[in-house]
Amino acid sequence: MAKKEFILEGLNCANCANKIEKKANDINGVDNATLDFVSKKLKVQIEADNDSDKISNEIKTIVNELEPHVRVIEKESLSHSHEHDHSHGNIEKSQVAKIIIAVILYLIPIILKLEGSSRFAFFFVSYIVVGGEILLRAARNISKGQIFDENFLMALATIGAFAIGEYPEGVAVMLFYQIGELFQDMAVGHSRKSIKALLDIRPDYANLKEGKNIRKVEPAEVKVGDYIVVKPGEKIPLDGIVIEGNSTVDTSNLTGENVPRSVESGDSVLSGFVNNQGLLTIEVSKEFGESTVSKILDLVENASSKKAPTENFITVFARYYTPVVVISALVIAFIPPLLFNLNLSDWIYRALIFLVISCPCALVISIPLGFFGGIGGASKTGILIKGGNYLDALNQVDTIVMDKTGTLTKGVFKVTEIEAVEDFTEDEVLEYAAFGEAFSNHPIGKSIIEAYGKDIDNKIIESYREISGKGIKAEINGDEIIVGNRRLFEDEGIFVEDKKSFGTIVYVSKNNKYMGNIIISDEIKEDAKETISQFKELGIKETIMLSGDNKLVANEVGKSLGIDGVYGELLPQDKVSILEKIMNEKGKEGKVAFVGDGVNDAPVLARADVGIAMGGLGSDAAIEAADIVIMTDEPNKISTGIKISKKTKKIVTQNIIFALGVKLIVLILGAFGVATMWEAVFADVGVSIIAILNSMRALNVEE
Repeated sequence: MAKKEFILEGLNCANCANKIEKKANDINGVDNATLDFVSKKLKVQIEADNDSDKISNEIKTIVNELEPHVRVIEKESLSHSHEHDHSHGNIEKSQVAKIIIAVILYLIPIILKLEGSSRFAFFFVSYIVVGGEILLRAARNISKGQIFDENFLMALATIGAFAIGEYPEGVAVMLFYQIGELFQDMAVGHSRKSIKALLDIRPDYANLKEGKNIRKVEPAEVKVGDYIVVKPGEKIPLDGIVIEGNSTVDTSNLTGENVPRSVESGDSVLSGFVNNQGLLTIEVSKEFGESTVSKILDLVENASSKKAPTENFITVFARYYTPVVVISALVIAFIPPLLFNLNLSDWIYRALIFLVISCPCALVISIPLGFFGGIGGASKTGILIKGGNYLDALNQVDTIVMDKTGTLTKGVFKVTEIEAVEDFTEDEVLEYAAFGEAFSNHPIGKSIIEAYGKDIDNKIIESYREISGKGIKAEINGDEIIVGNRRLFEDEGIFVEDKKSFGTIVYVSKNNKYMGNIIISDEIKEDAKETISQFKELGIKETIMLSGDNKLVANEVGKSLGIDGVYGELLPQDKVSILEKIMNEKGKEGKVAFVGDGVNDAPVLARADVGIAMGGLGSDAAIEAADIVIMTDEPNKISTGIKISKKTKKIVTQNIIFALGVKLIVLILGAFGVATMWEAVFADVGVSIIAILNSMRALNVEE
């Protein structure tokens, strides 16, 4: 299946965007098409590669028919690091100029109190100046069978006003409509600038080191294993390992945190970090397309293409809402005069009010902007949300299931106690445990090796087998060594005493003879307890912790944090089954979120209603499996994400209630002849502007 991406330069009509998306999906050979109005990107999945050019041409034809001024650019024809948008400034200036000229022409007959043909002439010229383009669009769309859109509504309402002699109101409706369009363009432009600011982490170049020479190249040209030089003040363009130099780096572009991080030779660094002071030489570990900055850019840029249920509802609602109102307007205009011999002009005026306020612009634009603002606001704090649907789902979460290690605890293990039994010594217990963990990547194994502190001769390790979730069996110098938890020793038939400890207990045996145990402690994160408290305040009904540690350790940690339910001694596969059990018990009420470290918890993250990867910085598994990626190790960012989702939902709900409420009131008043065209203009343009400005609040996380 092929993928195509188009930039629709100059697209400023949300309703037109919906039409383009619908028609693109109707093309034969297109599996799926999504148009993100805010970023102006149309993404198309094509069933067969050989249909690619044909479908590209059909899309260009559709856009040209619906929005002739919009320029369609295929993404691959743009430089990946130099995409520009020229669509705003000139359009806004020309719109402002038209409005000013039209206002002057509109005021002249009023101030001079002109009558007759001269009065009509000024109003007519003013009308053509401000509304000529809309009339042409309406005529063009009607000729193509596209009747029910905002251009048709404005044309019909204003021409009707002129037909019954209401020249000032006809011009005023078009003037205020254009002012509303101007505000909408400015709001959309502001949102687009906000997302571009968030995506400013994209590196423009890399200093490639070739022998003694340094050459400035595109980041995509650099290969794994190449050396790059990063000077003070420059962005690190690709993921890699520092091989020379030391400095501090600003990680705020990725994490939202302003605390500098020190790096030196041997440390890993990620693309998107900014080098503060020293000169760094870095060995590249990932190509640009696989680097952290590329994955984050792709995630953020694609976020608003995954629409929340509310957005999809409004798109469908707008499709049927406008025709219903137009038909209702025709009924109001002609049925009462015909049946009850009432004044035709009066009832046509009432119908025109219906038409003026029927345009669903306030909803079609403000609701996607609200979700987009929420996603953008979250990104500023280092919370990456993959789409409006996940932001909306987070608002419905009432149960949070969390992994312990790396989520609620720091995942930094230290040996705090060693116990030897019978003739064995503590040194022997630690030594055999270290040899047994020699090939382990688990934090517990690494802590044992670190505590041992001596070189390990791998040649004497004759066999090595890791038993998932239990421990390790190895043959060292002919002796069988077992290092693991109580379950492994029970499986092997080796008796160990039940030991109570707050830390993780690792048992050690030699040739099926119990040698002793090592206690390893993991520190709880500073903000973990406060975060659990915040969950309760945010309406989370139940918090549950899953852990591979023994039940005693898990229960102690859970108790100290105030967690409602604790499951201990779980194997990796057990976590999925426990999560499914929790979800089944809940039924359809509320949603379940799982929070994990994003590396070992990918299956559980994918299974949950909302998967949240904690500390996902640089983790491919986190970015792929999770719906939400928290770029730091701070649990309180989960609370921040929930607050943002609730605030966004509140703003979107306010917009829907406010817009529909005001429109409904004016529709009823208009039908009974109480409301004037001016109230109708406010119900359309004024409500649109207020709703859009309200949506922009979602970008402000601090509010």
